[in-house]
Amino acid sequence: MDTLKRIALVAHDRRKDDLIDWVRANARALAAHRLWSTGTTGRRILEQCPGLALTPVKSGPLGGDQQIGAKIAEGEIDMLIFFVDPLSPHPHEADVQALTRLSALYNVALALNRTTADFLVSSPFFAARYAAPTGGGDGEPGE
Repeated sequence: MDTLKRIALVAHDRRKDDLIDWVRANARALAAHRLWSTGTTGRRILEQCPGLALTPVKSGPLGGDQQIGAKIAEGEIDMLIFFVDPLSPHPHEADVQALTRLSALYNVALALNRTTADFLVSSPFFAARYAAPTGGGDGEPGE
């Protein structure tokens, strides 16, 4: 993993404000990296932090989660920050589960809440090279 991280930012509806607050608080650190986000979340982040190099994809229920998943499978995402709402049902729950499964399979750093996201962004590896162990769950994926 290079010093320039490729980071996906995703949030359920009830957690979008939390993610946007987190991005604002960490905008300086995030500005050095490439960012992707699902539709509504990405637009709202860019309203608050227009200087970030963020590329929005489709909204989650319209295929954005799958677009992020495809980027993970192609080795184009190093880190997924996904603020989930564990108390609300989601019509695209299968897509959500796929993102967490793909992150585990392809050894992508995954934060599902602010505390874990804070640990990732404050890690010495966040701005440095990181040699990820090779292989995922079946020994094939990885760097």
